[in-house]
Amino acid sequence: MDLRQLEYFVAVAEEQNFTRAAERVHISQSGVSAQIRQLERELGAELFDRSARTVTLTVAGKAALEHARAALAAAGAVSQAVGEVTGLIRGRFAVGMVIGCTITPLFDALAAFHRSHPGVAISLLEDSSDRLADGVRTGALDLALIGTADAAVEGLESLTIVSERLVAAVPPGHPLTRRRRVTLRDLESYPIVAMPPGAGLRAVFDEACAAQRRRPLIALQASAADALADLASRGLGVAILSASMAAGYGDRLVARTIDDVEAPAMLALIWRGGHGPAVRAALAHLRRAFPDPAATL
Repeated sequence: MDLRQLEYFVAVAEEQNFTRAAERVHISQSGVSAQIRQLERELGAELFDRSARTVTLTVAGKAALEHARAALAAAGAVSQAVGEVTGLIRGRFAVGMVIGCTITPLFDALAAFHRSHPGVAISLLEDSSDRLADGVRTGALDLALIGTADAAVEGLESLTIVSERLVAAVPPGHPLTRRRRVTLRDLESYPIVAMPPGAGLRAVFDEACAAQRRRPLIALQASAADALADLASRGLGVAILSASMAAGYGDRLVARTIDDVEAPAMLALIWRGGHGPAVRAALAHLRRAFPDPAATL
């Protein structure tokens, strides 16, 4: 067996799907399947139960998984140790970003990191905030930018880069534009256009509604701010956005701060403790790109 086979094995185990695992390791699905079959032949046991739509580990697979992760971590530690001695950083750096959130400073920081460390291959994955956090916890991702309702993310280190109020965004002429203040009670009278569960903005909104026992109708859901704005501008509902998001659609939407939702929506960088030199170097660039955690984008 070789490290490549172990990497593919771990990817399939964590993704529970050969197609997603292939996308993660940047080869074809058939290539992943062939390497896993070869590994199973060498070990003399099947590692996965392929009978259902979701791929699950067999008893042998469960026994092998932690050892495979340990072997990959040990190989990575060897590269890191040599890199720290020679001043070079090499390998792969996997970054996650919440869906529909185009953050220019993040891209600038990754570009600066790439110029400083051309030996590191950077991959970028979009997903929901909760799945990204899980990816960082399991080691599938080195670092991620997520939306969150809490400054502290369980089990991970974090850096808040945006913290701002929620707003209700509606087209000009909507009844809410005539109000000086908008509350959750007001929003119960209109269909709501919001991000799906798992998004930081949605978590803040849902928690505030639960605290006040309000039940607004979530009529439409979309992961991207552009989609929410398009739906709201066509009169299909009130879009729940952050203040800086809504500012980008001022030509077609009027934003009103939701007066009784004081908890901010936050964007945060998250990573695991005990990180290696690549994460440390990337964080240095990211801290320079986001010098003021209280600033909006």
